[in-house]
Amino acid sequence: MSTRKGTAFSAGRIASRVAALGRQISRECGSRRLDVLVTLDRGFVFAADLIRRINAPVVCHFVRADVRDVHQGGYARREVVFGSHPEALEPDYFGFRTASNQVWIGYGLAAPNGTGRNLRQLSSGTNNAPRKSGKGRKKEAR
Repeated sequence: MSTRKGTAFSAGRIASRVAALGRQISRECGSRRLDVLVTLDRGFVFAADLIRRINAPVVCHFVRADVRDVHQGGYARREVVFGSHPEALEPDYFGFRTASNQVWIGYGLAAPNGTGRNLRQLSSGTNNAPRKSGKGRKKEAR
């Protein structure tokens, strides 16, 4: 699959970062048990790829998150709210750091219409939403 114009993170770049992060976590964790918190609807593809790269005992915990745009003190920001509040939720590792209010599509993240989770690359903005097939094709006359 070719990457679309505007791709922020190619499939190759994502795979390289996931592999490096898996090696780092494996080194730092050793043989200790690792509890991985996975946010459903958004983090399942990344989590699946990452835990296969970790060489330690892994236990997965799943939570459902709701992302909201919050306007406070004249500033807009995106806030993640968890349905059941896990205690001591502080990330130890980051795959990629982004500061964007744009919609991210691909690699497990869906476009507003719910499509695009299966794309191997990750793109920002609505211009990169998957197109419907058959659009713009002429019908064959019989």
